[in-house]
Amino acid sequence: MELSLIQKIVIYALPIIFAITVHEAAHGYTARYFGDMTAHNAGRITLNPLKHIDPFGTILLPALTIMLGGILFGWAKPVPVNFGRLRNPKKEMLWVAAAGPASNLVMAIFWALVIKFSLGMPETFAVPLALMGKAGVAINIVLMVLNLLPLPPLDGGRIAVSLLPHNLARPFAQLERYGFVILIVLLFSGVLGKILDPLIGLVYGLISSLI
Repeated sequence: MELSLIQKIVIYALPIIFAITVHEAAHGYTARYFGDMTAHNAGRITLNPLKHIDPFGTILLPALTIMLGGILFGWAKPVPVNFGRLRNPKKEMLWVAAAGPASNLVMAIFWALVIKFSLGMPETFAVPLALMGKAGVAINIVLMVLNLLPLPPLDGGRIAVSLLPHNLARPFAQLERYGFVILIVLLFSGVLGKILDPLIGLVYGLISSLI
């Protein structure tokens, strides 16, 4: 089924907003649980999408990648976390970082259930609901896999810093200043797609086997 641009925007808008909002709130909530109140004090532990939306990274860039048919790419305003305020910074950094991708996995499963639920509905409701569910699964799987890449400042980079011994963690963390540039180069060179595609397929298979 070929969708018009307006239809694509309508179908993808809600899954994208939920994906980035819950992802960022999950980071903030987990940081608060382990003792860092930075996100809480900034009012960022919320499901209000207006608190997390970055006009370029959350709206314009994802819209362009959807229109061009490439890998969905974008970002929200990062939730502020002061890892030094965690009770056990190096250990608990892992859980704070992993909370975002974990929330995307839960949402991907939720949208897969939406697809399954739509099968028993009248066609008028079933088709748009199934399309939205399909978009929700795709968006959350891509965001989860992308964020788990071991490249600071992505969540996978934070996880790697947490797991590496101190003598390796410190120099690896210094990559953060170049991380975004590296990511953009990988995206436009096509290398990012080659890295992500098999991982995305693996997660799709996992969720299909569960639902």
